[in-house]
Amino acid sequence: MVKINYPFTAIVGQEELLLGIILNIINPKLGGLLIKGVKGSGKSTAVYSMTDIIPGIDVLKDCKFNCNPEKPEYWCEDCRKKYSEEKKEIISKEVVNVPVPLSITEDRLLGNVDVELLLKEGKHRFIPGILAKAHRQILYIDEVNLLPDHIVDDILDVSAMGWNRIEREGFSISHPSEFLLIGTMNPEEGELRPQILDRFPLSVMLDSVTDEILRKEIINRNLAYEKDPAKFREQFQQETENLKNFINISRTLLDEIEVKSEFYDIVVKFCANNKVDGHRADIGIIKTARTHAAFEMKKHVELRHIKQAAKFVLGHRTREGGLSKPLTKVEIDEFFANIKEEKYPKKTENKTAEINKNINLFSEGGLIQQEKK
Repeated sequence: MVKINYPFTAIVGQEELLLGIILNIINPKLGGLLIKGVKGSGKSTAVYSMTDIIPGIDVLKDCKFNCNPEKPEYWCEDCRKKYSEEKKEIISKEVVNVPVPLSITEDRLLGNVDVELLLKEGKHRFIPGILAKAHRQILYIDEVNLLPDHIVDDILDVSAMGWNRIEREGFSISHPSEFLLIGTMNPEEGELRPQILDRFPLSVMLDSVTDEILRKEIINRNLAYEKDPAKFREQFQQETENLKNFINISRTLLDEIEVKSEFYDIVVKFCANNKVDGHRADIGIIKTARTHAAFEMKKHVELRHIKQAAKFVLGHRTREGGLSKPLTKVEIDEFFANIKEEKYPKKTENKTAEINKNINLFSEGGLIQQEKK
């Protein structure tokens, strides 16, 4: 039996988390999301429901690495031998969650050589690891702060490069490994090293929903889901399809989004004045803001997109070589509130209060409708 996941569009509250997930699906080049939150705040539920709204992918038939038919330069060795640009077999495949167990070994993660075959016949055969299976899929690390540091380092290195290279028993092999990296953690159980935090492009901090109406709806929906998961999913099927189509449209608009040079100046000044380490944050803010504008079907990035992107990108990054804590949302809000409105006109802010009142974020007036006009 296949477990029926809780529908993504049925999640109540946590609109910032939903937005962070959606932006990563629209633009996988953002690099992933770290979800921090107290126990019972819906972290895992949101992650496992992501597959509802991710468009499927085309892969080369029988490829164990999910090679992209349109990118022959990234094909694995087997596909290069079997197919050519002119002659190839293509199949469609759903995107799935590939979890990383806390007990995972390095060989199981990266891949290994079949030692038995090597000893018996002297032949090298590569046994793919989880990072091979995760190519063009979702790589999910639950309780990432409890995973051994060397395992996290391996994952982040491959995530940054997009390739996994293995050296074993005088044998080497490389294969593409581009995945949507999602990590969840409870800060009460310990923090991540600053060097690892910096490698997560975006983050979001969850709090328990305090609105009494929303909390009551959370109870009702969870009980309905437990009683009949299939029937419950059917109730949100239309909203799910609408959001999935909307994501496809947003992807086509992404390359057309323009960013004013003044916004580059704002981002650079803000990060430099606050002593943000490196340049990943500056780049991440611009990329995230462009993706947010595409989601709202805007032609240009607006100041509020930059501000929201700054909250996603800077909320987990220590500064001054780890000596200063990450910027808070209040500090980010104060900076953008002081920008002269006549020079950088601000559009209407996201109607967070109205979203909270509207229990279904994906119905008319909800998350994807609020800024379409």
